[in-house]
Amino acid sequence: MTKFLSRLDRWGPRTQGGPVVEHVQILRRVSRVSVALIRPLVVRTVAVSDPDDLLARLPDAAPYAWIRHGEGLVGWGEAARAAVPAGPGRFDWARGWLSSLFAGALIEDEVGVPGSGPVAFGSFTFDGHAPGTVLVVPRVVLARRDGRAWLTTIGDSAFDLFSPPREPGRIRYADGSLTAAQWEHRVARAVRRIKDGMLDKVVLARDLTAVAERDIDPRVLLERLAERYPECYTFSVDGLVGATPELLVRHTGQAVESLVLAGTTARGGGPADDAARGAALYASEKDRHEHAYAVASVREALAPLCSALNVPDEPELLVLPNVQHLASRVTGRLSDGASVLDVVAAMHPTAAVGGTPTGAAIGVIRELEGMDRAGYAGPVGWIDSRGDGEWGIALRCAYVSGRRARLFAGCGIMAESDPAAELAEAQAKLRVMRYALEG
Repeated sequence: MTKFLSRLDRWGPRTQGGPVVEHVQILRRVSRVSVALIRPLVVRTVAVSDPDDLLARLPDAAPYAWIRHGEGLVGWGEAARAAVPAGPGRFDWARGWLSSLFAGALIEDEVGVPGSGPVAFGSFTFDGHAPGTVLVVPRVVLARRDGRAWLTTIGDSAFDLFSPPREPGRIRYADGSLTAAQWEHRVARAVRRIKDGMLDKVVLARDLTAVAERDIDPRVLLERLAERYPECYTFSVDGLVGATPELLVRHTGQAVESLVLAGTTARGGGPADDAARGAALYASEKDRHEHAYAVASVREALAPLCSALNVPDEPELLVLPNVQHLASRVTGRLSDGASVLDVVAAMHPTAAVGGTPTGAAIGVIRELEGMDRAGYAGPVGWIDSRGDGEWGIALRCAYVSGRRARLFAGCGIMAESDPAAELAEAQAKLRVMRYALEG
């Protein structure tokens, strides 16, 4: 802990006159803060010198993280937590709980940018009727963005004991809810539903179980994911760890942005093969239709909230280390000052992770997947007291608990889908978290 705090002194809170000694002394006191004990929350945000590597600052405690290209937020400890009740009103409940909590907080924020002041990290289950949605306000948040860095503490907070990340050792894998052959059979059944005219598209997910020699340290997974997939949003919320390429919504003031991904192919064995695969994906009628459904669902969700909306006419190729996606970046301006959770509520589930039409697709998912997705393909991200925030769709992820991890991947099923090809796509997507576990 002494070594960790000495690093804190080097990049610690600054004013025009130098380090804020009193603040560092407060952080040295070991305490536990709960919302039940501190009413209201006492929040302080101060500018700090650039910590360079946010993930390297995480102590040996359950981490919270949202990182892309080395920027974003990390946090630890719990100043407040809410288990959001399942049901159709869960987003309203979450917004009300946060509004009440933040409205009563005593906030001293010398930075005043999105992500400063009190921040809640959250993970919503894919199925609104499933339990497991959680919001957590960490005791400590460290952030960096656009050449600025800041530290937020709540109450008489302290840094937890720091220790180096621990390797999980050898990993053994086993089938999850369905074997590969069973999952292919479910894909074939979904294709028949589509050809019968019940729906246009459905996304089917599969899971994989991993067991390690030792307890899995989420910090190891976060560091590997952030290094290998810098274009993605590396996240950690309440045991759900991953690196998603799909930005559901970024909310800054009245500006909103969403990155829509649908249509996927694996990377090639070399530059020529890679280029050929990308060209084939871009020309694929099946994948272009799948992408069009996803873009349309985002347009329909955002249009009632926005005074202006820009939707690209054609997708682009997003090339990641393991796969290539068709991608469209949608931008808009909110007309009524809605918070990021209002936008998330309007958009989830998109056709990219559910299907088209939504109601029919959810019914087929419940019938055929044979598992509870929990937070997989649900919204994951953060929100501050202004209503700003960033939320992604929890893809390329795993639930981590002790020595065990549950990995997820999903594929968009269309009338032209081949079960064997969809299984290969799912396996390519699972390689992201397998790499994170194995290195």
